[in-house]
Amino acid sequence: MMKKFLLLSLVCFLITDVLHAQTNAQVSADSIAYQLQRKKINSMLDTRKLRFGQYEQSLNDHTGIFGLQTKNDIRRSNDILMDIVKTDDKIYKELKILLEYRAFQQRQIQSHTKEAESINLGYMSVINKLRHQNELLKAEAQKATEQNQSTRRIFIWVIVFMFASILFLISRKSKVKV
Repeated sequence: MMKKFLLLSLVCFLITDVLHAQTNAQVSADSIAYQLQRKKINSMLDTRKLRFGQYEQSLNDHTGIFGLQTKNDIRRSNDILMDIVKTDDKIYKELKILLEYRAFQQRQIQSHTKEAESINLGYMSVINKLRHQNELLKAEAQKATEQNQSTRRIFIWVIVFMFASILFLISRKSKVKV
């Protein structure tokens, strides 16, 4: 019984280790994707910052007569501004993806936590069940030992009674002969 318990415990721990290793590998891959997404957004923010600096510079450029802005200056500023707006849109999309990664990671952690809790509860119920079975087996063994002892006592009394009967019969026969 103890061997079965130890074997079951060993198998449970091995399964837990395998699940833990798979979880770590998946979390590591998700973390790498999350870090890559962050780097992508940071590079986009750097690009936006550079473009905004170009926009400010274009607003200060006055190539027209009497230091006024020309249509080309205004168009160039508007083009840079449109690029900034497009970059902002891309940044928002990438941020949304980043937040989805984060939410996905949190859901995974919660599901893994629930799995681990259910596995632990399963182990605990198996252990409790095995303990209960062990107690029942001990009680049955104790009962069997008591029955064995009472059966021995009965056999001993039967043998003593038979021996006494034989002695009585022998002593009676010897009195009859004399």
